[in-house]
Amino acid sequence: MRPERQHQNWRSEAGSRLWLAGLIAAMKHAERPDVRRQPVAPEILLELRAQLALTASLRTLQISSLRH
Repeated sequence: MRPERQHQNWRSEAGSRLWLAGLIAAMKHAERPDVRRQPVAPEILLELRAQLALTASLRTLQISSLRH
């Protein structure tokens, strides 16, 4: 799926619910003791940091555009 299509789906109510359900499932998986004991690969941490930075920058742009 193209990134612009993913962004559009996420903005819909169904997309938001799907995204939230996925987040909750991932958090439940991550809280399991057997999973928590496993080391995280450095490349996964880099990808996660990049994703978090992208999300923050998108939020900043959206807030900025609303004020103008």
